[in-house]
Amino acid sequence: MNPDKLRTNERPERSRSGTHLARLGVLALLGLSTVGLAQKAKPVQPKLGTRSVKTIQVGSFTFKDLNRNGRLDPYEDWRLPAETRSRDLLRQMSVEQKVGFMLISTTRLKNDWSFEAPRGKEPITSDFNEDDLVATMNMFTKKPLPTPIMNAAGTTKAVTQFGLRHFILRANVSARITAEWANKLQALCESQPLGIPAIVASNPRNHITASAAIGTSVGKTVFSSWPGELGLAAMRDLKLTREFADIARQEWAAVGLRKGYMYMADLATEPRWQRVDGTFGENADWAAQMITQVVLGFQGPKLGPTSVAMTTKHFPGGGAGKEGQDPHFDWGKTEVFPGGMFENNLIPFKAAIKAGTSAIMPYYSMPVGTAYEPIAYAYNRAVIHDLLRLKLGFKGIINSDTGPIEMMPWGAENLAIPERYKRTLEAGVNLYSGTADPSSLLETVKSGMVDMKLIDDSVVRLLNEKFELGLFENPYVDEDAAEQIVGNKSFQARADLAQRKSIVLLRNENKTLPLKARTKVYFETYQKRAGAPASGPGEVFTKNNPNLPVEFVKTPDEADVILLWIAPGSRSLFASDGSPLELSLSKNAVDVGYINALIAKKPTVLAINYTNPWVIDEIYNPAVKDNVKGVLATFGTTAEAVLDVVTGQFKPTGKMPFTTPISAQAVKNGKEDVPGYLEGPGYALFKYGEGLTY
Repeated sequence: MNPDKLRTNERPERSRSGTHLARLGVLALLGLSTVGLAQKAKPVQPKLGTRSVKTIQVGSFTFKDLNRNGRLDPYEDWRLPAETRSRDLLRQMSVEQKVGFMLISTTRLKNDWSFEAPRGKEPITSDFNEDDLVATMNMFTKKPLPTPIMNAAGTTKAVTQFGLRHFILRANVSARITAEWANKLQALCESQPLGIPAIVASNPRNHITASAAIGTSVGKTVFSSWPGELGLAAMRDLKLTREFADIARQEWAAVGLRKGYMYMADLATEPRWQRVDGTFGENADWAAQMITQVVLGFQGPKLGPTSVAMTTKHFPGGGAGKEGQDPHFDWGKTEVFPGGMFENNLIPFKAAIKAGTSAIMPYYSMPVGTAYEPIAYAYNRAVIHDLLRLKLGFKGIINSDTGPIEMMPWGAENLAIPERYKRTLEAGVNLYSGTADPSSLLETVKSGMVDMKLIDDSVVRLLNEKFELGLFENPYVDEDAAEQIVGNKSFQARADLAQRKSIVLLRNENKTLPLKARTKVYFETYQKRAGAPASGPGEVFTKNNPNLPVEFVKTPDEADVILLWIAPGSRSLFASDGSPLELSLSKNAVDVGYINALIAKKPTVLAINYTNPWVIDEIYNPAVKDNVKGVLATFGTTAEAVLDVVTGQFKPTGKMPFTTPISAQAVKNGKEDVPGYLEGPGYALFKYGEGLTY
């Protein structure tokens, strides 16, 4: 037996025999079999990244002395399994450190004023923002909070006083600034007792989206720019989906983002829901295949030093909110299943679990009319513990959505804050999102209200993720390399292909498409913000491109064909007010009178950007022979991609990721949990899976 494989708690100068005996005692204490270690192949030295701690040499291997005690502790020994290392570190952590470790909150860079009005025009830098952000009003419902909530803490305080090591980055800055900041954050963490590194999460950063907002999607960034999630689903290309996730993984890891608050396994069964565009559509089986590829692309077959850990959301599926309302708000807190299809929502989550997703996030909703208690999922032990943990076998991290304790405690409003923590801990929550102040959770734990085993179990799960990601060995990134990797031309070329593959051709009367050479085209992009005047015209595209066989003109009168690309301006999720949600174009910042007058002028190719299954009967009726000769669907793409498709430079291959209703009445008659393709005859204008080519 090679003693080098067994040493973990020895000083470098100890004798081999003394080391061996001491080592056996430590391993026995941690419940680790020495037989298994002896049979394993010789481990490979990983690259170590350090700023302030020293290293320890043991035989031919080097380790970081993270707690600065001059000896190799099991948690510092990268040869040991993550679980063993986590258990050793757990016993060295104080209650305060454990509790701080169970929070994940927004972190901000210098001059980054996320969640508040800017205080100046200075650019965001890679230095720390040391200001606390404390709210007395619920940022979503705009109602007073029962107790103030610290949405973000000054960075140094968060790390050194609160013990926080989980952070959510909201800033949209350059690759270098992000990488520099991430390295500074890790250096601060390394300087603390035990040297526990940070993990930084983000919402999606690689998609063209019309609904970017804090908490959903960052929007256009320096990262490679792919279609929206619905567009990825519309490609019907699992290989390219995996490639997308792998490319995004490389970009994220290059700047120090190692945790994704994504992707949504929710189903788009309720067409009015304002988060439909974050899903992979309405079909559970296809969403499951998409989620599988995304998880494997970001994480690999298992978490490792090059992985980005995924947080699949929102369990057990948030797409069946009553009348499409969202549970960020009290008027949308109920989720209903009139079609009896609760189990259908679980299919993508089962796939995510099988693929190894690191974390799962429950939504705020409370189920009504099911076998489960009508209380928000974060509090719902039967859903989180019994269903997710026991029945589905999920062993990873259960990460609450932002603010279920202070802001969205649906069904638990009458419980005091400590009682809410107790209820959610017993339900199975391991990581709390939204607050940076651990005092309330610490009070709950120290009061003896909860079994300390729940805290320890959570901390071990969280530590396991960090150990598996290799963050204890090297949390630092190469700032120069980050600039070269993020958004590079080869990555964007693959994203450009995906943009084109995401476009769906739905109608092509008289084979109008592709447009013939030398056709004169009036190309208008019509996009108005919700609440703004909806009158036309929009932006007119007049720049001729020698690679395209058509000529662009400035007015409809000059044109042979009108190409009209409409992006309805729906009310954003966080501007909701509880009023009914509508899908008709006139209710979503489209001047249908202007559009119809424009269509009447010349033969028209109509493209619609779908963030929801819009009802377009105000401008398009297939039973009426009018000037609309072609219809396309887009899901977050570029004008260049649209033009390549309509001119035949790229043959359309996309398929619809959801059904579009034929009328507003069809929407109202539908069932929230039933996908459009099962709603029955008379519901669909464009069917799920529909799509033509040339």
